[in-house]
Amino acid sequence: MVKSSRGRRTETRRATLQALYQWQITKQSPGEFTFPDEWEFPHLDGDYFQELLREIPRCVEQLDTQLTPTLDRPISQINLVERAILWIGAYEIIFRPDIPWRVAVNEAVELAKAFGAEKSHKYINGVLDKMAENKTAVNADISSSDIDDQNPQGSQDALRQERSAASG
Repeated sequence: MVKSSRGRRTETRRATLQALYQWQITKQSPGEFTFPDEWEFPHLDGDYFQELLREIPRCVEQLDTQLTPTLDRPISQINLVERAILWIGAYEIIFRPDIPWRVAVNEAVELAKAFGAEKSHKYINGVLDKMAENKTAVNADISSSDIDDQNPQGSQDALRQERSAASG
């Protein structure tokens, strides 16, 4: 039986978490990661796994910059497992618009429940939820400013009035 793409993505996130943990400890290139035989991932989404392993280490500074305003302490003081979970969630929220942010947050919370400290899932949820809300607000501001930039009068109301006058 083939797992659904959702189940494959969940398994891919689990494998990515373990790889990112290994990367933080060993600093070896993600392409050099090895997994013990007992870590079986038969339903892994290989393409997505490769994307996460390639892109998260490459843009970790950008992820940290996005996460920092929502943290209660420096990112360097966050447990390695929880930091990796935050990176996965932040990556999906920022760079994967095809994944609803609520799904990204929920998947990160589930990773924290399975691998994190006792109450880390609450922390992960709060941080990523706040980051996603901030991103949504920024995107809304950008959309509004795009409209304003295209409109010489600088307001959506003026644009509506122009359209109304043209059709009337």
